[in-house]
Amino acid sequence: MANIAFLGTGLLGSAFAEAAAKRGDTVTAWNRSIDKVQALSQFGVKAAATPAEAVRSASRVHIVLKDDAVVEEVIAATRGELSADTILIDHTTTLPALTAARAARLHAAGIKYLHCPVFMGPPAARNAQGSMMVAGPKALFESVQGELAKMTGRLEYMGERADLAAANKLFGNAVIIGLSAVMADVLTLAQASDVSGEDAIKLLGLLDLNGMVAGRGVNMAKGNFSPSFELAMARKDVRLMLETTAKRPMAALPAVAARMDQLIAEGLGAKDASVLGIDAVVRP
Repeated sequence: MANIAFLGTGLLGSAFAEAAAKRGDTVTAWNRSIDKVQALSQFGVKAAATPAEAVRSASRVHIVLKDDAVVEEVIAATRGELSADTILIDHTTTLPALTAARAARLHAAGIKYLHCPVFMGPPAARNAQGSMMVAGPKALFESVQGELAKMTGRLEYMGERADLAAANKLFGNAVIIGLSAVMADVLTLAQASDVSGEDAIKLLGLLDLNGMVAGRGVNMAKGNFSPSFELAMARKDVRLMLETTAKRPMAALPAVAARMDQLIAEGLGAKDASVLGIDAVVRP
């Protein structure tokens, strides 16, 4: 079994460390809040006082931290203890530009680094479910592919370009956050209409969201806004939604309405409602 380290034992990092220890790996972990590491002792995870102590003798170092600044700080603190064969596997959600710069700098210094953000919560991390994306040198990925596969239900190699996983993680999180905001507005509409929130959410099961992405989403990416649901008619429907909810707080629809008004003022009211994405493609 491998000798590995985890730097960062928040909800996700602690779940990963627990799962690795249960698989039989020798696991050492560090976190600024030592109590979060000590809570993992019941699974056989050893607590380290510093990042440098945690990575000493580790063949793989898994980084699960808050942001780019903390990643840089913690990697710098480990540099003196990393062996030539140690592989840094960074699961942190980070800015693509900074991820690319970090990867280039580390690789130039002879440090092996892969960026591997995930779509999973703690229960999925404990049970090797969810998805993990990987960006970085292919040979390096292949050297740990089997071990990474043990951590996730789906492992996707994005390619050699170091920032591709970081960018795709933001794409996915934008959908998760945006959909949460829209569902919040649906629940507000339900409240204002005296309809059970559970019934309103159940109705969403009638919509083919995957088909919408494959159809409308692909057309948007191509800049095809041929109408099947005209923007002007969609704006009328949003007006009805906002009138229904009156002064109740809304998470997403007021901003959508304001953007629709801008596009209609530009003469785009007869285009498909997906013309909301027109500034993301080259205009003819």
